[in-house]
Amino acid sequence: MKALEILHPRSLKYLNDQLQSLVQGRLWLKVALAMVAGLIVGILLGPSGGLVSPKIAVNLTNWLALPGQIFLALVQMVVVPLVFASIIIGIAASESIEYLKKSGVLIGLFFITTTTLSIVLGILITNFLEPGKLISPELIEGLVSSELSVSPSNEIAFELNSVPNTIVGLLPKNPLGSMVKLEMLQVALFALISGVALVSISAKQALPILELLESVQQVCMTVVGWAMKLAPLAVFGFMTGLGSKLGLSSLIGLGAYIGTAITGLILLNIFYLVAYSVIRLRPPWEFLNFIREVQLLAFSTSSSAAVMPLSIKTAEEKLKVRPSIAQFVIP
Repeated sequence: MKALEILHPRSLKYLNDQLQSLVQGRLWLKVALAMVAGLIVGILLGPSGGLVSPKIAVNLTNWLALPGQIFLALVQMVVVPLVFASIIIGIAASESIEYLKKSGVLIGLFFITTTTLSIVLGILITNFLEPGKLISPELIEGLVSSELSVSPSNEIAFELNSVPNTIVGLLPKNPLGSMVKLEMLQVALFALISGVALVSISAKQALPILELLESVQQVCMTVVGWAMKLAPLAVFGFMTGLGSKLGLSSLIGLGAYIGTAITGLILLNIFYLVAYSVIRLRPPWEFLNFIREVQLLAFSTSSSAAVMPLSIKTAEEKLKVRPSIAQFVIP
């Protein structure tokens, strides 16, 4: 028999205990306080405050940024194997091959539609508010590397006949290379193809691989738990460095960009709230109450992958999403 017909891998939500303890410990509040404290200390250490000499300020901010560097390294270390394993296990959690095909098409249309909406909304809001006018050229030069600067020589023109090559280019010719480069779209496509192939073989052959992937998930979430303990210190260190380099006046200009991004997120969330109310015939504040813990933890970690167990648990138990859908869509 095919693996999908008899195997029911354990949901990622069973690894939720560590994340739940972070929510109960109000990690989001610690991160918010660390953010404010870091900005204040950074301004005092920078040119605006003049508390110490520039040389001492650089040395201090480099050391304060160490927990943040470790935090990012730990998260980046596990995000690829965690997403890869979770997508394959999510596919294996489907109820049948027919159901997987049907839901896969609908999910693909959903992602295309919402991604297009996000892009259009982002472009419209940016053109309307024009936050770049409030940011000095010196600040832009300091924050943006030369590799990311746009010039006429490296602009990419859209041509209809290049679409087939672009689509083929999304498939990873070297999956390990894509993992090393953190090319998440290619990693996700490789996981999708591998997952469909896995559930197409016999259960006897698929079971050892699924057990290995479940162990990979558990190892990754253990490392994530270690990283989360560094989150407040990481935010404090990064914000101190940012405040010391930019100063108070530049931070105000940078706030215009942050405000624009938040405005876009609020409008996009309003769209989702309206969709929830129309489809479920329930008040929007009910949805906000259900997802509160996930949102606060995602804010604290800046990583949707790190909070996948809590996301799946919330979708299944509070939003009453079918487990096979939640375990496939969220990863």
